[in-house]
Amino acid sequence: MPATTPPVALDLAAIRTEFPALAQDFVFLDNAGGSQVLTRVADRVRDYLLTSSVQLGASYAHSQAAGAKVLQARQSVARLINAAHDEEVVMGGATTALMFQLIQAILPQVRPGDEVILTNTDHEANIGAWLRLQAAGATVHFWNVNPQTLELDLADLEKLLSPRTIWVAMTHASNVLGTVNPVAEVAQRVHRVGARLCVDAVAYAPHRLVDVQASGADVYVFSFYKVFGPHYAVLWGRRELLLQLASLNHYFIPSDTLPYKLQPGNVNYELSYGCIGISDYLEAVGTALGAQGDARSRMQHAFDAFEHHEDALAEQLLAYLRGKAGVRIIGRTHTGDGLRMPTVSFVVRGAMSEAIVLHTDRFGIGIRFGDFYAKRLIEALGLHTRGGVVRVSIAHYNTPAEIAHLITHLDAAIDAAMDTKPTIA
Repeated sequence: MPATTPPVALDLAAIRTEFPALAQDFVFLDNAGGSQVLTRVADRVRDYLLTSSVQLGASYAHSQAAGAKVLQARQSVARLINAAHDEEVVMGGATTALMFQLIQAILPQVRPGDEVILTNTDHEANIGAWLRLQAAGATVHFWNVNPQTLELDLADLEKLLSPRTIWVAMTHASNVLGTVNPVAEVAQRVHRVGARLCVDAVAYAPHRLVDVQASGADVYVFSFYKVFGPHYAVLWGRRELLLQLASLNHYFIPSDTLPYKLQPGNVNYELSYGCIGISDYLEAVGTALGAQGDARSRMQHAFDAFEHHEDALAEQLLAYLRGKAGVRIIGRTHTGDGLRMPTVSFVVRGAMSEAIVLHTDRFGIGIRFGDFYAKRLIEALGLHTRGGVVRVSIAHYNTPAEIAHLITHLDAAIDAAMDTKPTIA
């Protein structure tokens, strides 16, 4: 939900100095594909590589110190996501990779006739891996988006749930529609039939403070490189569930060794340590905004300010698109109710989405077109014939001037694509 009172405005000048890439003469508006990286993160990665690059688990002092840094990283991530135990934090190369690892660990438990429910709105990372359970006899059902409202109707989920359902997988926020889904309510319905819920939060975590316990999910996964960090990811699972899963590690690793049994080859030490910089930054922003209390209170204060700022930027863009003839916004058309991310997708009547983006490329603006690996959604909405959607994905470090700059060049591109002007200026 949105903040109950407007938070203190972000000091954008100070915020932007935290991200060296923003000093370039370029507008980064493809943030859902990958955010810019904090100096704090890069400094920690460098520090680990240049001072602590030894094998863990040895008796000598450098190995012990390196191990302490990696454990500190796991504890930092646990605090960031509000995990009950840091052993619930499984880290790996990317959300897609972690999902395939999860499926490998679940596979031995699957029996013929078990049922899995997926949505057609998800990134393929939270679909393709689950389809592999069909090899063990599972039946897969799709909970499809309502093509008129572009929402996932809970009544449709109820029709699919049954005593044979073992897992439901869904996204917390669509990386195309921008819609925030009611995962906690879904979790209640899923648990009522004895099933479990897996939530992909890749498009959610950059914009709201994650709380895995409040989500109601049993598994929750997202990528740090969308949240101002390195190209790395985290999968959280309830401790009792993770203990039940098959080990993916060597035969001599005890099956109750969490999270190591699910991290074959171990974590990437330097990237794990770099992730501490994400929490450090969020706490620092919250403190600068006047927050008091524990680390999560300060991080929540930061995210409240991010949401308020991002809503204003997204509304600046959406207001333009709403008033532009021939443009169709794919997703909710307004912000402000807490149910929309600042990820804005649209199509232009009679135009291929590629043409719009190739135009803005010429002016140092990074936006994107395509299906964004949510191919099933794009096809269900018939948008594949346009080459997918144009997507503008905003982060808290973007500015009103950057959105105005984008709108200027979008306007020229859209007019040209619709042949209302003879040339693109």
